[in-house]
Amino acid sequence: MDKALLIIDIQNDYFPGGNCELKGSPEAAQKARKLIDAFRSRGSHVIYIQHLSLKPGASYLLPDTFGARIHESVYPNQGEIVFEKNYPNSFRNTQLLEYLSERQLRQLYICGMMTHMCIDSTTRAAFDFAFNCTVAHDACATKDLKIEERTIPAESVHWSILAALNGMFAKVQSTDEIISTL
Repeated sequence: MDKALLIIDIQNDYFPGGNCELKGSPEAAQKARKLIDAFRSRGSHVIYIQHLSLKPGASYLLPDTFGARIHESVYPNQGEIVFEKNYPNSFRNTQLLEYLSERQLRQLYICGMMTHMCIDSTTRAAFDFAFNCTVAHDACATKDLKIEERTIPAESVHWSILAALNGMFAKVQSTDEIISTL
């Protein structure tokens, strides 16, 4: 069973100074970089997902802006594929499923931004398509969420989503644990 690394939405707007800064985005990107280097050194597939927001009134990840560009710390090499998406689920209205199926890539390693949105949506969709998924918990980042009068801290959001994914939808591991099993 061949494997692929999905780098989801590690884009400039999620970093300090961006229009939707996430907690821990630089650190998560460093871990994602370690995964990229490990996958590249083994000749495994590295696949990039880039979110472009077409939603009316959106304030970040807007097409043709610096904020929507893939962050320089994880920039794709020539020949590595980038799928553009407009929804949290990386499979929706993209060619990702066909690409993976044609290459018989059944083991997905997933990292990126935001844990509570695109990582969650993509991992659950991948499970529904019968992929075996592993999420690198330290190579993902998210933000505080608000509901009514409550603010849920990013760390709680992050770990709650990962706990919900772990076991049923994916295996959740650290970057170092993943690299040790490649």
